[in-house]
Formats: sequence, structure tokens, C-alpha cells
Amino acid sequence: MNNKYTLLLLGVVFDAIGMLSFALPGIGEFSDIVWAPLASFLIYKMYKGTEGKIGGLVTFIDEIIPGLDVIPTFTLMWVYTFLIKKKE
Repeated sequence: MNNKYTLLLLGVVFDAIGMLSFALPGIGEFSDIVWAPLASFLIYKMYKGTEGKIGGLVTFIDEIIPGLDVIPTFTLMWVYTFLIKKKE
């Protein structure tokens, strides 16, 4: 599996984990407190440089604010990096 597609697969999995808070009413919002900094760290490590820093901040905000978990930030970061910016 190419590194590019490994990042996509991990991104889809991490986005699914972030959306699990909708499946656990009451507990889900508490899980966001734990998941938001972890997700922010993960995207920062997955995408180095300025993109990783900005992605980490956006992911943290997305995950910490209730109701925004439906935004697939990891997948959108992959789309930006490999389809829009066209990084190899």
C-alpha cells in the first residue's frame, strides 16, 4: 500500500472514530474532550509542516465543538494535500 493511500485509509478510520460520539448519546460529548487533542496530534504527525499545524488546529476545533464531528477533517486534509495541492 502506497504511503499516500495509507494516509487516506488512516484518515477515514480516524474520521469514523471522531463520528462515534453521535453513536453514544451523553457519553459521546465527553469522549470529544479526549478525542479532540488526540486527533489534533495525529493529523499534525501525519502531515508535516504548516499543513500539519493548521490541520491540527482545525481538527481540534472540529472535534471539540459539539455537532461538528460530521466534518471529515482527516479525509479533507488528504484531499487538499494530494488532489488540490497535488503533493506526490
